[in-house]
Amino acid sequence: MKEIILCKYGEIVLKGLNRTSFEAEMLRNIRRRLKPLGEFKYISAQSTLYITPLSDDIDIDEVVLKLSKVFGIAKLCRAVEIEKDMDAIFETAKVYLGRALKNAKTFKVAAKRSDKKFPLKSPEICAELGGRLLECFSHLSVDVHNPDVTVTCEIRDNGAYIHDLPIEGAGGIPVGTSGRALLLLSGGIDSPVAGYMMAKRGVQISAMHFEAPPYTSERALMKVERLAKKMTDYCGQINFFCVPFTRIQEEIKEHCPEELFTIIMRRLMMEIAQRLAEDYELTALVTGESIGQVASQTMAAMVCTDAVCRMPVFRPCIGMDKKEIIDISYKIGTFDISIEPYEDCCTVFTPRHPKTRPVLAEVEAAQAAFDFEPLIKEAIEGITVKKFKIG
Repeated sequence: MKEIILCKYGEIVLKGLNRTSFEAEMLRNIRRRLKPLGEFKYISAQSTLYITPLSDDIDIDEVVLKLSKVFGIAKLCRAVEIEKDMDAIFETAKVYLGRALKNAKTFKVAAKRSDKKFPLKSPEICAELGGRLLECFSHLSVDVHNPDVTVTCEIRDNGAYIHDLPIEGAGGIPVGTSGRALLLLSGGIDSPVAGYMMAKRGVQISAMHFEAPPYTSERALMKVERLAKKMTDYCGQINFFCVPFTRIQEEIKEHCPEELFTIIMRRLMMEIAQRLAEDYELTALVTGESIGQVASQTMAAMVCTDAVCRMPVFRPCIGMDKKEIIDISYKIGTFDISIEPYEDCCTVFTPRHPKTRPVLAEVEAAQAAFDFEPLIKEAIEGITVKKFKIG
């Protein structure tokens, strides 16, 4: 029995006159994800994308897994398409969901009739199909509140569809519909989550990482590259920029007050990031900061950091506590990589007693005591670039 996939649209349906552009972008993203798995036919109708595999050897489990990570899809259904006839609907439900029904104790039927020309209304479909299934599977009883199996019948304009409960999609809006931004990607837990959350709002993400050999190891860089690669599951292709930051950090340590190390370092990171963003036509920066989590993420510290920025800085984790961030990192598969014990350049140069309430004038004066401009240019010239394609 040949299965197809129904992808139910989410927020896209609210986009009015712009809806077609959102649908087109989501379809492009889906095609990229599924291309390695085989050939498919795509039909869009009634706020649903119908995806039909064109060969029998396509792994439907893998198709569903990839589609569940495409932003813009609210729900997924593995389904069988049949003619709009109650006899055909019953026979298909009996076979397609037969194993699940044999192993269940309770079930219910849910029906949705979007084709109003079909002679039976939704409650009548439920009653007739449920009655026939009870005759066939006499060990079952009906439980409309918490059934072991839900037999769903959808009557649509182009056919009838039988499936079990839908699978939750990624939600959000398609990547590529909300512009492009540069994520400052450390090796920690927070920044991959920030990138995921911006991608969920349609932003195409590039990533920048600052390395400081010999204070940071090759394994630390490999860890961050693996994070970027893992993020492609949700974010799509990521351009990854690695910035040599050792000399800048050494000069900060040599010429600036220790309690201001982190603030001045982040200001210089922002300066480098926005110059690169301007070169690549990226219109915003993204960080994983959560207010109050560490000394450099107090409100006063962020004011000092943002003073050097000429473009928006988005902080999608700003109001989240650590548990919320960790929960998302588990969901997107980055947590186990993030907790590997390889330090990034921020942790290596952390001052013993960082200032939690820095004053902007004081920070600017401390930074101005040394001319960092030649080192900024040197760091930008030394940037290496990699492209991580969709996982």
